[in-house]
Amino acid sequence: MTPAMTPATTPTIVTRGPVTCLSVTGMGEPDGGEHSAAVRALYTVAAALGAGAGPLEGQWWAEDDRPALQVPREQWRWHMLLPLPDAPRQEGALERAREQSRPSGAAVDRVRLTVVTEGQCVELLHEGPFSEEHLSLKIMEEFMAERGLTVNGPHHEIYLTALDDPAPRTLLRQPVRPA
Repeated sequence: MTPAMTPATTPTIVTRGPVTCLSVTGMGEPDGGEHSAAVRALYTVAAALGAGAGPLEGQWWAEDDRPALQVPREQWRWHMLLPLPDAPRQEGALERAREQSRPSGAAVDRVRLTVVTEGQCVELLHEGPFSEEHLSLKIMEEFMAERGLTVNGPHHEIYLTALDDPAPRTLLRQPVRPA
């Protein structure tokens, strides 16, 4: 987390971006095989770049008319992201890092350099299990409705603790626009 980002325990409106990130796009449940492979590839390439990276972030959505939490988890789509405060500036740096990382067996060819600009967002710190995030998301939805805001991009999570931490802390972010 960058120093300018202080998590809130009540929803707040912030402006975010642009941020240069390593990214991998995929589909499937959190901690499923594809998701785990994507996370491994991100960290492998980041290490080869020698760049400070993190924390891990994810943008999540479902290509379905149902609310996202009603869609089976194996159908969830995502961009897993590792912000790079010191983004590589040299031409070919990412390709050299991928080449150096290939012997690891990680899916390094899936890693891309992406700039994420979300603009106005609602953020809320969720403390507790991922299975309880729906409670925090409801608070965010009510906050947005009270202010005449609607969703303007994929749901975004910043993992402030390791994904397997027994007491996870996750900054929830939702890009918004006037309804």
